[in-house]
Amino acid sequence: MADWLDAVTFNDQGLVCVTAIDAHDNSVLMQAWMNREALEETVKHGEMVYYSRSRQRLWQKGESSGHTQRVLGLWLDCDGDAIIAKVDQRGGIACHTGHKSCFYRRLEDGEWLEESPVLKASEDIYGQ
Repeated sequence: MADWLDAVTFNDQGLVCVTAIDAHDNSVLMQAWMNREALEETVKHGEMVYYSRSRQRLWQKGESSGHTQRVLGLWLDCDGDAIIAKVDQRGGIACHTGHKSCFYRRLEDGEWLEESPVLKASEDIYGQ
């Protein structure tokens, strides 16, 4: 087992929070989870691999959409329980809704307002 993995503090479910940041403009793209195996696979292959809590399995970002994330750097916070990943977001879309970022809604006057456009319809990405 790699020593660097021992510095990561996984929660009770064996997961660590990961925030993906666009390396080109530093925008926050998405937040997801990794287990130990996902983190190992990410480092081994240089592509972001997450753990899907709903599907209970590993998933490579973009495995269905083609919008993969090439890893340019990983940072571990001081407590060891959160990771930031700087990525090259291929296709310019990180969100399954077709937005660049999963964080496209901003709270204003008690309402969540969409502040960025859909770049590609979900149906066109996933063929549904």
